[in-house]
Amino acid sequence: MRIVFLVSLIFVMFNQQVYSQKDSTLIRTKKPLLSKLIIPSTLIISGFALNGTQTEKGWQTDIRNKVGNDYRNRFDDVAQYIPYAQVYLGAAVGIEAKNHWFDQTKNIFLGGLVTLVVTHSLKRGVGKERPDGSSNRSFSSGHTATAFLGGTILYHEYKESSMLYASSGYLFSASTGGLRVVNNRHWVSDVLAGAGIGILVGNLIYHIEPLKNWNPFKGTKNITFSPIINKDEVTFVAGLTF
Repeated sequence: MRIVFLVSLIFVMFNQQVYSQKDSTLIRTKKPLLSKLIIPSTLIISGFALNGTQTEKGWQTDIRNKVGNDYRNRFDDVAQYIPYAQVYLGAAVGIEAKNHWFDQTKNIFLGGLVTLVVTHSLKRGVGKERPDGSSNRSFSSGHTATAFLGGTILYHEYKESSMLYASSGYLFSASTGGLRVVNNRHWVSDVLAGAGIGILVGNLIYHIEPLKNWNPFKGTKNITFSPIINKDEVTFVAGLTF
């Protein structure tokens, strides 16, 4: 699919990171904020540019003609949360994360709250009809924004210990966005804007690091979170080791 290919290509570019070596010790360098805004801004601007055009309407028609007008795959409802499950699963299987589990949860909560406010404000402000005609809350895609926020959080947490694992969440993010179009729930522009919003919020959270010093569980290492994923839902189970 065009949208999945486009998003995947962008993230191959996005995954190139800069490291510096000093006195035989690997020193992490924080990239300037501007460099973290380029890709999400491009996606958001592209979404606004395509919004309501005949081009995206033609794409939607072509896609639905290929898959059939009755096609519906509900994997997008679960896939949007898989990157969040991966955040906790990585540490559980021994991959070193950037942050303590409480800080991860804090970033997920704050990022999710901001993403929810932004996407729903756009939905109400733009008032765009969904391609299936079910509502006027199409732009931007909340599922896609949620998925790419999770993929970006996963990326920032594990990029220094396992680039492959850190990048894997974007496969589910791209799948979520692609399926929203294939399922006739969103237009391509909705998905592009949603992806940009999710990445933007994730990058800002890890650049600003809000409430960085607030962690009442910082000395606690015997509490773990494990995700349980099935076709209908994602459940998190907390474990305490004595």
